[in-house]
Amino acid sequence: MSIVKVIEVIASSEKGLEDAIQNAVTEVSKTVRNLDSIFVKDIKCHVKDGKIQSYGVICKVSFRVE
Repeated sequence: MSIVKVIEVIASSEKGLEDAIQNAVTEVSKTVRNLDSIFVKDIKCHVKDGKIQSYGVICKVSFRVE
């Protein structure tokens, strides 16, 4: 039987939502092994002068514990 742990992370990107999510996975992968899935809990955009400047995501990341 596997044990799965869930952590919450925040990531951002100036390119778009998909890139922000990928940044979350990339950064978590540097210190956490056995990533299983990512759930986007919330989305946020920063706006300046009527234009989106950056995209942010709050994600729940699941991984199997050894």
